[in-house]
Amino acid sequence: MTAPKASYQTQRAALADVVAIPVTPFAADGTVDEPVLRTLLRRLLDGGVRILTPNGNTGEFYALTAAERRLVAEVTLDEAGGSAAVLAGVGHDVPTAIDAARHAQEHGASMVMVHQPVHPYVSEGGWVDYHRAVADAVPGLGVVPYVKNAALPGARLAELGAACPNVIGVKYAVPDAARFAAFARDAGLDRFVWVAGLAEPYAPSYFSAGATGFTSGLVNVAPSVSLSMIEALRSDDYPAAMKVWEQIRRFEELRAADASANNVSVVKEALASLGLCRRDVRPPSRELPEAERAEIAEIAAGWLT
Repeated sequence: MTAPKASYQTQRAALADVVAIPVTPFAADGTVDEPVLRTLLRRLLDGGVRILTPNGNTGEFYALTAAERRLVAEVTLDEAGGSAAVLAGVGHDVPTAIDAARHAQEHGASMVMVHQPVHPYVSEGGWVDYHRAVADAVPGLGVVPYVKNAALPGARLAELGAACPNVIGVKYAVPDAARFAAFARDAGLDRFVWVAGLAEPYAPSYFSAGATGFTSGLVNVAPSVSLSMIEALRSDDYPAAMKVWEQIRRFEELRAADASANNVSVVKEALASLGLCRRDVRPPSRELPEAERAEIAEIAAGWLT
């Protein structure tokens, strides 16, 4: 299957990188802390990050109001300027996802990531219809489905890609490297840019099967650590990549525990330990108990020494 038209090559190239998922910091009154958000975004950009995903899961997408999601997207696009690509997260019902995609486009985004549809009944054909509706509404944007459904066959993504040339990449977040390898080849390995959607722990195995980028929440805490991993993977230096893997293993184990219940809480706790933002998260997430905070602070401090 052929790749999308040349107009999407810049977006495709941007996806083959550490795709940072910034946190959304909250002020003491519970609102989005815009000044701190700007500081955290600037820290990522100054640290070498070149693609940002506002309104991703590490940004507590589903806990934000529509107005807050618009604010987060606008602030991120403003801070990124021309120095980084922005892959704005969109989702919920089809009209809401389309409105968010158009809003991102109006404010300068070059791509949108479409969250896995949240619905108790997702058919294969309905999955295609959902993403096609969003992609058709913003033909100038690159569109990246976020695939978490292990039952979805690669043939359905191939169908979507054939209908929508602006569907250019995939954030694949099924924790199974063999399934990823098969899915990518069934969908079209060269047709899409493959982003390992389960971050650094899965990046080496997914890169060996065809991924060229990975998402990261850890990058909020230590940009240099995430960037060192992708540099090793780009060089096919898997021993070096696995040294980074060992370095981040415990932190990511804490995030993944209990079905990822504390995924965002661990990242915000690390940032709080460094004095960068409050540890506050919104329900259904919850702040970590005092007993777990010291270990996270020690890990975060070790990365910055």
